Parts: sequence; structure tokens; C-alpha cells
Amino acid sequence: MNARTAPQEYSTIPLAQTIVAFCQSTKIQHIVISPGSRNAPLTKGFVSNPYFKTYSIVDERSAAFFALGIAQQVQGAVALVCTSGSALLNYYPAVAEAFYSDIPLVVLSADRMPHRIDIGDGQTIQQKGVFEPHLVDAAYLTPDVSHATKTLLEHPTQQLLSHDASFVQIEERQAEIQSENEASIHRVLEAAARQKGPVHLNIPLEEPLYDTTVKAIPVATPKSPKKEVFQTNLLTVFDHWNSSAKKIILVGVLPPDHLTKKVIEHIAADPSITVLTETTSNLSHHNFIQSIDSFIAPLENNTHKLASFQPELLLTFGGMIVSKKVKAFLRKHPPKQHYHVDSKKAFDTFYCLTDHLKMPIQNFFDELLAQHSSYVQSNYCADCLTQYNRQRLRGEQYLATVPFSDLKAFEGIFRKIPDGVQLQLANSSTIRYAQLFSLPPLSGVFCNRGTSGIDGSTSTAMGAAWVSDNPMVFITGDLSFFYDINALWNNYLKQTSRIILINNQGGGIFRILPGEKDTPAYDTYFETVQRRSVKKLCKAYGIGYCSVRTVWGLRLALNRFFKPSTKPQLLEIKTPRKLNDTVLLNYFKVMQD
Repeated sequence: MNARTAPQEYSTIPLAQTIVAFCQSTKIQHIVISPGSRNAPLTKGFVSNPYFKTYSIVDERSAAFFALGIAQQVQGAVALVCTSGSALLNYYPAVAEAFYSDIPLVVLSADRMPHRIDIGDGQTIQQKGVFEPHLVDAAYLTPDVSHATKTLLEHPTQQLLSHDASFVQIEERQAEIQSENEASIHRVLEAAARQKGPVHLNIPLEEPLYDTTVKAIPVATPKSPKKEVFQTNLLTVFDHWNSSAKKIILVGVLPPDHLTKKVIEHIAADPSITVLTETTSNLSHHNFIQSIDSFIAPLENNTHKLASFQPELLLTFGGMIVSKKVKAFLRKHPPKQHYHVDSKKAFDTFYCLTDHLKMPIQNFFDELLAQHSSYVQSNYCADCLTQYNRQRLRGEQYLATVPFSDLKAFEGIFRKIPDGVQLQLANSSTIRYAQLFSLPPLSGVFCNRGTSGIDGSTSTAMGAAWVSDNPMVFITGDLSFFYDINALWNNYLKQTSRIILINNQGGGIFRILPGEKDTPAYDTYFETVQRRSVKKLCKAYGIGYCSVRTVWGLRLALNRFFKPSTKPQLLEIKTPRKLNDTVLLNYFKVMQD
């Protein structure tokens, strides 16, 4: 009899039971667990309950990004469970990413009893407040006094109970603690769902940790949170909108299918609107500019021409913006009004924010369409698209002549990616190269742009792939791949997953940046030149492997790469380290007027 068919077991520790019960009642189904002893009551409670889908991942940093990938796809909270001590600290990179990407992660950390902290006991740290600047809520729960009561009363420094407490006093105090903990747990889990961000529940647990019972304690059922009502006065906004002949809509990170087709067609047909979309916006139309850098970079030396595209009004929505070019352009040539639409937050990225319109973007456009009568007459969109298409044509002509390189490899990849796959992108060079190309119809494009780190890209992709119905393609660079190699150290690698590794033997993006190159110090501390064997790693983790280093080799490999297989596949594309930066910089030069 396995854990899923055995009778459901509950920890004898009330707090552990309560945590599990509240996760179920608030529909947190996916639980990513890292092994440990102090968290055993939580682990046993989740694993023995058939409602939960549990995962065992040893490396807590990888586990947290794996959970983030799941949450990204299910659009709901995912819980992390770890033991006490430094294990908890390994969650921090993913917690910060979740905070800035508005992804609900629920950190459930087991802890020692309060009176056992900082007295020399093993595996104890100050767990309170470790994530505080990057959480939407937290609670540091009170330990039960009805569990291991004898041990508690005998401890000389504990302050939870009087040392001569009677049975009745213990029961009364336990009832108070249970009520307080339930209120705190409910508040924190509701915050994760409502504010869409990471939360932390710290859970002190005393031995014995492994005892179970088939009897559940009564736990109050939390009420469903009230649906948030958004009320924003848009009269002034629409006055500015209807009087502006040059409007830019700039779209950052956005889940797929966030806007209706009616809205997309409406803004695409407006001659006064130029829509700039990032690859991660999951928003496309033939009238949208899908490669922002290909539009702006060739104009950087033509200040008069670039200034002619200065908008009167800027509307932004979605998450973080990758393009540094568009940030520099809008900071130097700011609009008269900048409105950011988001139900949670607004960043003053361009130093000219007029107002934060606190509402879902679909609601905004629904109201706009309801009052809309006619478009503002303008040539703005046509002028921008004419300039953009002229530059892109020159870029395409240049691409036909360049030698094999990172840029040429990305062109080949995006020509061959099948429709309908989920595309996961690593940070640094990968996301920036992806911004330069139009993509086929995909089920979604995702990248950890909250903090823009390379540390958990592979783990995020593996978590996202595991819960997705679509095949997943993950494109990464060599440093990102090696940094997060423990992402492959688990039992949740889907056979439909495909990893494309662009191996330029180091941090290729540093060759594009200013600074002296090809010195021992530069190679070691900036570009970080490496010559690791990807083939051996694939063999160790049971992943199919193929390697190419030419245009024709890439084309042949891609013809086979996406076909069904019995295990995940990795394609290593080896590119010339000292040529890639020249090819990319010349790409923008040839597009200049």
C-alpha cells in the first residue's frame, strides 16, 4: 500500500495539521518539498492527503524556482516546504523573483522552538524576517502547548507557559493559540492569492515529529475573500487619450490571452497608436512593433529622427521591460502623460508617471471601447511602422550574409520552433536575442524578468513544463545552464521538454558591453570563460544529446529535434566566442539610415 492509497494520516501536532487543512481549503494543490526532519509533520500531512500534488526536490534553491514555474502556469499559489536553518535561505532568489513578477509562492518553513534559537543548538538561525522586504505578508506562528507539554514545562527559558500551569490552563492557552494561528494563516494565504506575491509562514515544531493519528482536529473553514472591486475615474485619462495624435502603448511581461481579440484589433486599427510589444508580452499583431530594439537602436545616432517619434501619451501595462533602448528613448523624450494600468502596482520607469490606474487592463479597454466614438486622425502609427519595416528589411538582408554566430543561431531556431509549444527563455543574452525576432504562434513565452537573474531559469522551465499540456522549449546560455544544473536533479523531467543551449563558452553578453576584452582578468572575472562538457552532464541525467556548430548542422538537427521521444532532449549549439559581439553590433549598424 503506497502513500496515496493508505488511510489519511494527520500529524499529532495541531499546528502542522492546521497548515495542511488551510492549504487544502484555499485550493493550494501543488506542494514542493525539500527533505528534512523538522518539516516531517508537514511533509507527512501533505503526502498522505490525496488532494495534494507533491514533489520532492533536494536543492531548496532549485525547488523554489521549480515551484515558481508551476505557479506561473497554473496562475495560482504553490507551496514550498523546508526544514529549519539555512535551508530556508536558499529560497530567497525565487522569493525575490516572485515578488517582482507578482507570482504567489507560499513558503512554509519548519523551525525550532523560540527558546531553542541562538543557544548553540544545531540547524537553527533567526528565521523571523529573513524575506521581509520581498513579501506581501508573513506570520511567525506560535507553537502548540498541548504537544510535548512535558518537554516544554521542563525547559528553563521557555515563556509559552507558566512552569506550574494546570491542565485547564494549558487547554485554555492552546485554544487561544489555535485561534490566533488560524487567523494568521488565513490572512497570509489570502494575501498571497489577492496580492499575487510571495508569503512566509514560519512554523515552530517540537519533537516528537513523526507521530501521526487518523483523527483530524477541528479547524475553522476560512471564508472566501471578497472579489476586489475596482473604481477608477477615467474621464481625464480619456480626455488626454482622445486629444493625443501620437500615442505609444508599451507592453511588458503578460500571461497569454490577457486581452480579447476585439481589444487587440481595436488598438491595432487606431492610426494614432504605435504598439511596442516585448517577446514576453504574449501579444502580437502585424501592426505591432515586436522588436523594439530593431526600431530604436538604428535611430540612436539620428537624434532628430528619433525625437520625431516622441509620443504625446504613453500607456503601459504588463510587467518588467527588457529593452534598455526604449527606456532610454522615453526618458530622453518623455510623453506629456504616462498612465500605467495594473491592479496592483506601477513603477515610474520613465520618470514621468502621471497616474497609476488601479484596475485590470481588460477593464480599462472595455471602458475605453464603451465610450469610444472615432479614432484620432494621425499618421503616427504608419510613420513608425514604415521606419521599422525598412530597418527590419535591411536587418534580414544582413542576416543572410553573416557567418555562424549567436545571432544566426537564434534566427535558425525561431524559424523552426513548432507552433503551439510553451517557450521558456533564460535571462541575459537569451532574452535579448529573442527580442529581435518574430515568433511563431506559441502557447506562451515566459522568462524570469522580475529580478532578471540567471540563477533559476532552468528550474523554472522544468516546473512549468511539468504542469503544462504543451511541449516545452527552453532556450538558455551556457552560464545560465551550468549555474542551475541541479534543475535536472529530480524526477520531474518531462519527455516532451526540449533544451536548446547556446554555448559560446562564457558570458557572451559582456563582450557587447564596454571594457577591455581578451585579457586574463576579463576572461576570468567578466566573461567567465568555461569549457565544461554538456554531453557528459546529459548522460548523467538521462537526457538525449546532440551538438552542432554550423548553419547546416543546426538546420538538420532542428528537423529531428522536436520529434517525439522517450526522454527530454538537449541541443548544444556551439558558437564562436570572439565573433558574436561583432555580428550583433553590425546588425544594428546596417539598419541605420
